[in-house]
Amino acid sequence: MEAVRTLKKAFPDNIILADMKVADTGAIEVEMASKAGADIVMVLAGADDSTIIESVKAAKKYGVKLMADLISVDDPITRARKLEQMGVDYINVHSGIDQQMVGRDPLDIVSEVVKEVSIPVAAAGGLDAAGCARAVLAGASIVIVGGNIIRSADVHTSARKVRDAVDSPSVIQVSKPSQDSEIRKLLLEVSTANISDAMHRKGVMKDIRPMLKGKKMVGTAITVQTFGGDWAKPVEAIDMAKDGDVIVIYNGRRDVAPWGGLATLSCLNKGVAGVVIDGAVRDIDDISTMSLPVFASSYVPNAGEPKGFGEINTEITCGSQTVKPGDYIVGDDNGVVVIPKENAYEIARRAKEVEKTEKRLFEEIKRGATLSEVMQLKKWEKQ
Repeated sequence: MEAVRTLKKAFPDNIILADMKVADTGAIEVEMASKAGADIVMVLAGADDSTIIESVKAAKKYGVKLMADLISVDDPITRARKLEQMGVDYINVHSGIDQQMVGRDPLDIVSEVVKEVSIPVAAAGGLDAAGCARAVLAGASIVIVGGNIIRSADVHTSARKVRDAVDSPSVIQVSKPSQDSEIRKLLLEVSTANISDAMHRKGVMKDIRPMLKGKKMVGTAITVQTFGGDWAKPVEAIDMAKDGDVIVIYNGRRDVAPWGGLATLSCLNKGVAGVVIDGAVRDIDDISTMSLPVFASSYVPNAGEPKGFGEINTEITCGSQTVKPGDYIVGDDNGVVVIPKENAYEIARRAKEVEKTEKRLFEEIKRGATLSEVMQLKKWEKQ
């Protein structure tokens, strides 16, 4: 309650929402929040009806409004209608952080809820400026923004973008991208180090390094199993590749190359996003003049023979990591990580959160703090 009191003292003319997530003892929770200075108190929409009713009574008694949060409610439309009947003042359509990570978007149902109730509807959950614009256009009267502002390296700019989007939603691009394009966009914005953190240090290919520095690679895997420098299947995979694919090759040896300059040039003609080889590559001087990211274990001058052994688009091991066709492959100067396609959206979202946190920490250190201070290491280290 101290936070509510502090905010009310600092902003006496502003509406303060106490996000209590009341699940029980509604009357007590609402009383505490109202006496601390809250104007609106949040109750969980999934709470028992008796808790909602007691919260409504307390809200009326103490002169505050009640907002019900639909987070994790199985049938949000039906529940929203009943909440209005019980006397709730606002409905909050909300996807929690973990739900957002797996692709649940509160904006998918905002317009439906707006149609079903006559009370104001709020939207919350991972909203940025574009999301706020979409929420307003869908009929939301209130947008609740958290991480996009407080985890930003530039809080004021982020807040201004949100404010502008709410005030003029029609000027913001509001079309929703496909999940694949969103995954690729997110992965292009983060580093392999961010992804490794998001995956709890899993997925990193062992002993695979960039052959050229400063090249970023994001794409979906076309896998190739070959042997001892046999370059037939790796080259055939180029013909199968689509724009944005990454060719991932297991060669099994580092003293003979299944890949070189001519194959790299062919990839450019096909729009391939990059190549990863558990093994050797050659023609580094030619490859260095091209824009294609190439990652490998080593480089040598000698090539193998095109014998045609191996397979394309089968599960392989590359850099001690299992890679399946369609898995997302990301490479940069740190190395290469593989992200299982079934978890790619969640990992991309979590990696973006890691990146936001690191940017904020970076800004704090730039202002004169040390890493141990901003991480509060002494507070959390084991004694």
